[in-house]
Amino acid sequence: MNRTVRYAVAIVAAAVLTVGSVWGQKGYSTTNKKAIGMYEKGMQMMYRSDIGGAESQFKAAAKAEPKFAEPNIMLGEMYEEKHLDSLAAMYYQAAVDASPTFYTMAWLRLGECHLRLNHYTEAVAAFKQFLAMDKSNKEKHGEVEKLMKTVDFRQKAYANPVPFDPQNMGAAVNSKDDEYLPALTADGQTLVFTRRFPRTGKTKANSPLEEDFYVSVKKNGEWSKAVRMSEPVNSYYNEGAQCISQDGRIMIYTACNREDGAGRCDLYICHREGDKWSTPQNIGMPINTGAWETQPTFSVDGKTLYFVSDRKGGMGGMDLWQSTLQEDGSWSKPTNMGAPINTPGNEKSPFIHFDDNTFYFASDGHVGIGGLDLFVSRRNEDGSWGEPVNLGYPINTEGDESNMIVSADGRTAIYSSDKLGGYGLEDLYYFELPEDVRPQSTTYIKGIVYDSKTKKRLAADFVITDLTTSSEVVSATSDPSDGSFLMTMPGLHKYGLSVSKEGYLFYSKSFEMTVASPDDPYLLDIPLEPIEVGSSITLRNVFFETAKWDLKPESTIEMDKLVKLMNENPKMRVMLEGHTDDVGSDAANQKLSENRAKAVYDYLIEKGIAQSRLEYKGYGESKPIADNSTEEGRAQNRRTVFTVLQK
Repeated sequence: MNRTVRYAVAIVAAAVLTVGSVWGQKGYSTTNKKAIGMYEKGMQMMYRSDIGGAESQFKAAAKAEPKFAEPNIMLGEMYEEKHLDSLAAMYYQAAVDASPTFYTMAWLRLGECHLRLNHYTEAVAAFKQFLAMDKSNKEKHGEVEKLMKTVDFRQKAYANPVPFDPQNMGAAVNSKDDEYLPALTADGQTLVFTRRFPRTGKTKANSPLEEDFYVSVKKNGEWSKAVRMSEPVNSYYNEGAQCISQDGRIMIYTACNREDGAGRCDLYICHREGDKWSTPQNIGMPINTGAWETQPTFSVDGKTLYFVSDRKGGMGGMDLWQSTLQEDGSWSKPTNMGAPINTPGNEKSPFIHFDDNTFYFASDGHVGIGGLDLFVSRRNEDGSWGEPVNLGYPINTEGDESNMIVSADGRTAIYSSDKLGGYGLEDLYYFELPEDVRPQSTTYIKGIVYDSKTKKRLAADFVITDLTTSSEVVSATSDPSDGSFLMTMPGLHKYGLSVSKEGYLFYSKSFEMTVASPDDPYLLDIPLEPIEVGSSITLRNVFFETAKWDLKPESTIEMDKLVKLMNENPKMRVMLEGHTDDVGSDAANQKLSENRAKAVYDYLIEKGIAQSRLEYKGYGESKPIADNSTEEGRAQNRRTVFTVLQK
């Protein structure tokens, strides 16, 4: 609250106290005419904006009559507004000493001053007095009870600090201006952030400060000099509060006061192809409304968008909302994230980690240390969110902390602060996140996809599936200009990767995830085989029971892709080949390979593929593609191959 407003509040409060009162009449907390005269003169000076004169008159009135509550209340308000909490507390104390029940809000003000001064015993005592004496202002009771919990939490947090050693991200990233709201790709190599700086020259904008996106790339472990994103993303308007997809090819951000906007601030989306960004588009209804929409973050599969809004239907001021991408490409009507995430206060700066189960955000509604504190919530097995946990002191302070993201490995957090020195105003810092508030470490697949014959880079469709649950985890498309892709595997599961493009045989690979670290990613250059006679693929996500030919349930996903490929190419005839390692006898391996090939053959026929389009054959251990002396080599030799006989 600014000074003018606070003084107005004080004047109104004092006016309420003096309604119907004249010298000597009941209404004032004293009958001392001399003191009342000084007080009323002070009030007149307040109306004339003579703040210094009013202060002198209030002090004189309080000195003339120590039991006169009103001038002490006014002086408490004035000094509190000037952030002179010791003086404010002194005068509020004098007011309640003069008359404990005359103006019970003075107890609350007194407690707040003591809390800011870290006088916890005195703060709690004042809050308890307010609760005991104020029977009419019930809506304030909840706030006071939360303040008392804040006192308790703060004392415990200060007594048990968490490890915290923030490091400035350096002059390549930070400047003399403000840097904040970072976003990071899954490989940790591309950082996008907002910078705010004074405008220069003539401009159509009416703001003296400009907000634009800047990008820094990590090379040989060092961040490159941040460069401003070119148009059409940045413009003469302000852009900020962005999030980027795991591969850095989709960005959703906030822009305000645009001609195509639905409200004051809306969410916009743009896509990158190669090194060029598309023209940003308003993400539209029902995401954007006449209210304020800002600070987006989206799930690793790109299908759930979380954002901040003060739209109707929330639980407090700024709330966190979510929307789901539907099959037709539209976004569902947003739903409030509800409790335990949202509160009657404000929730801001959400970030969903790459593990898709750990959610960070800032809140002043949950019990914490100061204003906005950073919290973490984890997804429960039923999909709901768990009770938020405060990240602790000194990560959180008595001021505001927000705008934090966490790297894919779960160890490193990046946030902005203006409290730690730095190169200018607000800078970006990184720090090691305490273990108990870390997400699950994740890893990623990165590389290029290309035509195996021409080496041309391709835009192909990628799907990562959890083979245990048969659920799609992530889907994406490689960059059409250079064939590059980057996809996150968000947990310790058995995953299947499928890469497909019209006119090509699909590519598949499986990953048994026992550990996950972005320091050890899967780097894959994927050749796609054009559909032509003689081209073949290995079905890496077709699995059998050990030494048997029964198809495991997780094979269904890949088998159905094979059915789809056959249906899309109705003239295609194929050979299904079974191969084994050299463990066991030749005869046993020959039989095993034939029966495994036949199991795939039978599945396709069961799904409606004509028998005339299929052949199968077993080769036993006769055609190894790797060394059978190692388990890894033997695993490669145990395979089912699909070969085109006719297009």
